[in-house]
Amino acid sequence: MLMALSLLVYNLGQRQLRIALKTQKATVKNQLKRPTESPTLRWIFPCFQGIHILITPGVHRILNLTKEHCRILQFFPNACQKYDLLC
Repeated sequence: MLMALSLLVYNLGQRQLRIALKTQKATVKNQLKRPTESPTLRWIFPCFQGIHILITPGVHRILNLTKEHCRILQFFPNACQKYDLLC
């Protein structure tokens, strides 16, 4: 049951990303650095793997967030765009 629910959430996220890309007529780069309108979340998730949040007294910083990451985040819902505050 948990596996089915996980696959459902994964599929909904991937579908939302693809719909957003098509409506905005945009692309993201795939593994071969070629533009694609239908990326998989299996490819998108590793792109964000090196991003870290540094919390020090009074300061919250996001490390290793590039303009390409911010551009990809714009295709996701607002709840996913928390990192976008620093872009």
